[in-house]
Order: sequence, then C-alpha cells, then structure tokens
Amino acid sequence: MNQFIIPTKIYSGVDSLDILKQLANQRILMVCDSFLPGTDSLKRIQEKISTSNQVEIFSDVKPDPPLDNIMAGVEVFKLFKPTVMIGIGGGSAIDTAKAIRYFSEKLTNEPIVSFIAIPTTSGTGSEVTNTAVVSDTKNGVKFPIIKDHLTPDIALLDPTLVVSSPKSVTAYSGLDVLTHALEALVAKDSDLFTDAMAEKAIDVISNQLTLAYDHGEDLNLRQNIHEASCEAGLAFNMAGLGICHSLAHQLGAKFHVPHGLANAMLLPHIIAFNGQDDKVAKKYAEAIKKSGIGSASLSDQMQIKRMEKHIFKMMKVMNCPKTLVEFGIPEKEILSNLDWIVDHAKEDGTFPGNPIVPSDNELKEIVKKIIK
Repeated sequence: MNQFIIPTKIYSGVDSLDILKQLANQRILMVCDSFLPGTDSLKRIQEKISTSNQVEIFSDVKPDPPLDNIMAGVEVFKLFKPTVMIGIGGGSAIDTAKAIRYFSEKLTNEPIVSFIAIPTTSGTGSEVTNTAVVSDTKNGVKFPIIKDHLTPDIALLDPTLVVSSPKSVTAYSGLDVLTHALEALVAKDSDLFTDAMAEKAIDVISNQLTLAYDHGEDLNLRQNIHEASCEAGLAFNMAGLGICHSLAHQLGAKFHVPHGLANAMLLPHIIAFNGQDDKVAKKYAEAIKKSGIGSASLSDQMQIKRMEKHIFKMMKVMNCPKTLVEFGIPEKEILSNLDWIVDHAKEDGTFPGNPIVPSDNELKEIVKKIIK
C-alpha cells in the first residue's frame, strides 16, 4: 500500500515571509548560514517577526554539517529552550537545524511547537523532507538522520532570497534538483504522485536552469526553480533516491566535492546504467519526452542519450567541472580510495532506493568514468 503525505504547509512568492507575522510570544531559535547575520536578507526576515517574541541566532553552520557544530547548536538549544525553530539558508543550514532539533529533543525531552524552513538556495528540497545529512568528520563519513517529525511544519519559498546566489551555487544546486527528480522518478518506492512532481521538476530544470544562471535577477525564473526544487524534494522524500546520491555522499565526505556538483558529474552515467532496464528506460524516456529534450520519434535509449548530452551541455554552459581531476583531485588519490567509496556507498541510506542493484565492479566503473 502506497501513501503520499505532505505534512509541510508551503507558501511561495515574494510575500511568503509575511507568514512570520503570525508568530507571537514565542522563543525562536534561528539557525542560519554563517554569512547571513547582518545581511539584508536576514534583516527582512527579522523585521517580519513581532517584538513580542524572543529571538536567538545560531550561525555556526558549515557545509556538510559536522557533528561538532551540531552539538554546539544543541548547547544553545538547551540554554535558550526555544518553542519555535527557523532554519534559514541552504541545505546545510536547514539540515543543521533539523539535527539540532533531533539531538536536543532527545536530550531534553522538550519538543518544540513549530519548525519553519526558509531556503535561500534552490537545490536540496530540505524544506519539505524528513532527512538531515550530517558528517562524522573523525571517521570521514556522511550519514542521514531520517525521522518524519524532522519534516518542517512550514516552508517559505521567497524568490527574492535567491536572486543574489553566486552563479556556482545556482548551477550546483540546480543540478542537484535534476538529480533528485531523475532518481525519484525511477526509485523503488515511486508512484503516480511522486512521478508527477519528479516529471515537472525535470521539465523546469532542464529548460530553465541555464536561463536562471544567466539572468539571476529574473524573479519568475527564480521562483520556478525554487518551486521545482521543492517539488523534487517532495518526490524523493516519498519515493527515495539511488546510487547517484550514494556515491556523491562519499565524494563529498572524502574529497569535499560540493554535493550538487558530485551529483551532476555522476548523473549522466547513472541514468545510462539504470536505463539498461527496459522498465526504467521507459520511465526515463517518457519524462524526457515530456520535457521537450527528447521527441516521440526516438527510442527509449535514444531519449536517455539526449538527456545525457543535455546534462553535459548544461554543465558546460554553467562552467561546471565534468571530472574529479578537473575539479582538482589527483587521479591516484581517487583510485586508491575506490574500494572505500564503494563500500560506504553501499551502506548509504539512499542506496536501497535504486531500481537496479549494482555490483561492486559496476559502481567502480561508474566512478572511473568521472575521474578524468
């Protein structure tokens, strides 16, 4: 039996932050990216919050949230005793907020009343998912915390918060959205509901991401990409992901490759691998055809080839490195860590969702394709 639940209330548009005006007499812990305090973006958010509330800001957020930083946030939580948490920023900030909530509530047994997510990048979909990905830096691994109660109660999608995103962030995070959508589309728990959202996200990102990259000030484009990110998040939160994320998590943990970029490097090779299965190929082909990247006259395999080429083209237009060597990692270092990458990828929480179970050698061959 399938179930499709959207527990998050989603508000989208330039006036979505007005929802914050409803907060009154609360103790609010804001968790935000380290560069946000003092910026116009955070000031806009703070101005929406009534002075009847008490506000504490925790901004010691780092990419791929390390446990040490999360536990520092837990100490702030224990002292401040918030009733509401607001996660503001990219996926790392929102995941940090989720992880702080998770550990704090376990340690204090004092649950918060409400959790609000305000993404400032269009990529992770963390504002509507039940997952926080954190890093154990001592052991060099990433691991997910997956609990339904970590899903934000409210998501505020304000496109004005992403117009100033650096071009590399727009590119990497947008390609992360495409990965979420293409993986959710064929994941083992996919259904008609998740397919609909995944297909729409594939359409929007395939056709509008490079435009948003070139015209970052265009609010309509920014809102479309922001909403596509949220849709892809809803899709994979229910359907699952696959080996693209399993491998990308290890490349991030071992070599500090930005998550969206690692996914983008792997994605064309992953859809080629998964597309060997006829049922998977048919699902890919249908979505690719609907996006306009393919056409009705092409075979399923040719549709997939079209998408592979389109991903490479998008990466070229947005100045994304296509290989790990191009990113700056020595070939010998990658090859010497192949076994580690594969072993940890198989243990990753996203691995079981892949429609085909790959062998160790198949995983190694996929990684080898992006070395140089």
